[in-house]
Amino acid sequence: MVNRIFSSNFAAHIEELILQKHRLGYPYDESERILYNFDQFCLKLFPLEHILTQQIGLAWAVRRETESVSTFRNRMMPVRELARHLYRLGIEAYIIPTNITKKAARYMPHIYTAEQLQRFFDILDQIPPKKNFPVRHFVIPVFFRLIYCCGLRPIEARKLRVEDVDLVRGCLNILESKGHKDRIVPMAEDVWELCVRYHAAVRRVMPDRKWFFPTSEGTMYTKKWCEKTFRVQWAKTGISQTGPNPPRIYDLRHSFATHRLYQWMKEGKELTAYLPYLSTYLGHAQFSDTAYYIHLVPGIFEEMAGFDFNARGNLLPEVKE
Repeated sequence: MVNRIFSSNFAAHIEELILQKHRLGYPYDESERILYNFDQFCLKLFPLEHILTQQIGLAWAVRRETESVSTFRNRMMPVRELARHLYRLGIEAYIIPTNITKKAARYMPHIYTAEQLQRFFDILDQIPPKKNFPVRHFVIPVFFRLIYCCGLRPIEARKLRVEDVDLVRGCLNILESKGHKDRIVPMAEDVWELCVRYHAAVRRVMPDRKWFFPTSEGTMYTKKWCEKTFRVQWAKTGISQTGPNPPRIYDLRHSFATHRLYQWMKEGKELTAYLPYLSTYLGHAQFSDTAYYIHLVPGIFEEMAGFDFNARGNLLPEVKE
């Protein structure tokens, strides 16, 4: 953990907020980094200001030239949270509006068919162990399956600590995710059993590991590793990676959401009544983010006609101990 020293007139309240989050069990590392940058920003440009004014908030909310929309939005969130913290303490503070910028145009995801998923997972199950990384053949297949079967964001799977995976109750504790929100993700019974077997196998080799999916050095995987590993393994399936919406690791999450909606529709359930459940499960901040998936369902009716959602067992491997 980086030991940062806050120096602006907001330092004490920033430290209070961070301490509060840590006491509640939140990692809060990325938010702390952003708040440190905000602290230095205030120290340099508003050294005499004791109130988090609109002028400060809007100055911080200037989007940088090289900053993506999502990075910009994420940079706003901890400062908005600080303002709400001050407000709860009875201190005047300007809260940066949530609609300060529009979202980027949506990328049309690649929705995987049952055959594509089966071919991909079959390839993953053929990964051999490495001499310097004897649990590699356990980690990679379960890592990608968990993203799909639980609809996780790739970073959520990467950041899972051993203590975040509740193998007694069968759920994942997703902490400090997008929008700096936390949620509990229940696992289907077959996925739960897979994680139990996986954990037992990896623990024999790395008994004191911190991360549920550790690297050979026991550290957390990087985004670059995830994307490269996905591309390398997907190439082995022989399925095209070109076109307007080539397969990506994030599309495993999109496919989970779309497949779930399609299954509910087949069961005759009212999708609008079930959307709030899916929204909570996925950790969406806005209901519209979940409703978007409805538009993806009609276009894949024929492709998904043979998808057996109740027989996911053939997508889950045996973890040999």
